[in-house]
Amino acid sequence: MIDEYVKEMRNKIGHDAMFMPTAGAIIYKDGKVLLQKRADDGNWAMHGGGLNPDEEFLEALSRELKEEMNIEPVNPKLCGIYTGRNMFHEYPNGDKVYVVNHVFICEDFKGEIKFNDNEVKEFKWFDLDDLPQNIIDVDIRPIKDIKLYLENGREPIIR
Repeated sequence: MIDEYVKEMRNKIGHDAMFMPTAGAIIYKDGKVLLQKRADDGNWAMHGGGLNPDEEFLEALSRELKEEMNIEPVNPKLCGIYTGRNMFHEYPNGDKVYVVNHVFICEDFKGEIKFNDNEVKEFKWFDLDDLPQNIIDVDIRPIKDIKLYLENGREPIIR
């Protein structure tokens, strides 16, 4: 449904910037985060995606994790909300968005991780002190902020 909605909006506005509400997941375990290598640009990213017009954030998070990884989050916690100029992104096809990302930490999940769609090329665990250089622009702050979130008593970070 999100693809249909975005396609309809893009027919009206072309590649101009639009707001894109998203639900993102940082899969975290033992000081490491599980990232995905995106098929469209080869950058590393957290998991998640855009909300369907009728979805709540946790519904979108669950749907996206099932679509991308074949897992269901167990008790995800809000760890940050990200907006503003640092959340501008231009996709390889020229579409521009201002992402409004509600990021959740998932320390537990059901299911076995496997590739479920063609958006992801690879999954890999990274130590928080040894993150890859090529992280997609809109995910850099949320991924790096995980340490801050954990150190500050798990209070959500609003940016």
